[in-house]
Amino acid sequence: MRVLVTGGAGFIGSHYVRSMLDGRYPGYEDADVTVLDSLTYAGNTASLPMEHERLRFVHGDIRDAELLAGLLPGHDAVVHFAAESHVDRSLTGATAFVSTNVVGTQQLLDSCLRAEVGTVLCVSTDEVYGSIESGSWDEDEPLLPNSPYAASKAGSDLIARAYHRTHGLDVRTTRCCNNYGPYQHIEKLIPLFVTNLLQGLPVPLYGDGRNVREWLHVDDHCAGIQLVLTRGEPGGIYNIGSGFEASNAEITRRLVELCAADPGLVRQVGDRKGHDLRYSVDTGKIEKLGYRPAVDFDAGLADTVQWYRDNPGWWKS
Repeated sequence: MRVLVTGGAGFIGSHYVRSMLDGRYPGYEDADVTVLDSLTYAGNTASLPMEHERLRFVHGDIRDAELLAGLLPGHDAVVHFAAESHVDRSLTGATAFVSTNVVGTQQLLDSCLRAEVGTVLCVSTDEVYGSIESGSWDEDEPLLPNSPYAASKAGSDLIARAYHRTHGLDVRTTRCCNNYGPYQHIEKLIPLFVTNLLQGLPVPLYGDGRNVREWLHVDDHCAGIQLVLTRGEPGGIYNIGSGFEASNAEITRRLVELCAADPGLVRQVGDRKGHDLRYSVDTGKIEKLGYRPAVDFDAGLADTVQWYRDNPGWWKS
């Protein structure tokens, strides 16, 4: 079994790779893994077991057709994490998001089609649905993205659908809620707040902090991805969530306590443009495949804070 992982030096991708190489996914205990990553600011080879005998790392871009043509043949599956993913950055520079997330996905799928790759799993986000005041989205909801980042991921999802419907390529898509865990880049809410609070630095809370997100540990997300890869249906779309929701203000309060920090370090700042109020996904479809999140949020958050406390060399670099 040979699996190519795009964006495998990023937060979620590297966790997936480490888990596979650790033999945690049945049927893939001996899989050879190729990581393709362009190593932008959010990619870090220190998040990967670079000396592992079953890991091959390739520094390159998913938009490079010539590279893909030489790399993809012989791989049984592709798990596509590679993306520009930070909403704030997309508000001031959307071009990179459209280029990587839309054009990059199209180039990758076209190359997979030519190389006759068996299955491609595209990792997406619940942000493609927009914002929901109550209830939860199922996979049949229309895509109503509100940020350039979310719009570019929706474009990626539609390209994936087109390659399945038009060409018969076995493309499967997952849409997950907010992730947390070790090795996450410090631009994101939880690691940004943790690393600042541990250093006695202020943290910026958008608006009144009432924006609500559903939170899932990265380990549960990757388990869901592997489940869809092995048991999902071709062309299928699957939400991955936890059922645990919290406002940004509540997450901030918990982090202040876990970091034993001064609550006065929390500074309310002007709200993000077009800030979505609430996300929530219906996970009934993936639950039929046997999916159940395993990591309790309180325990997972405490472990995450402790990881950043214990690994300043990773995030300070």
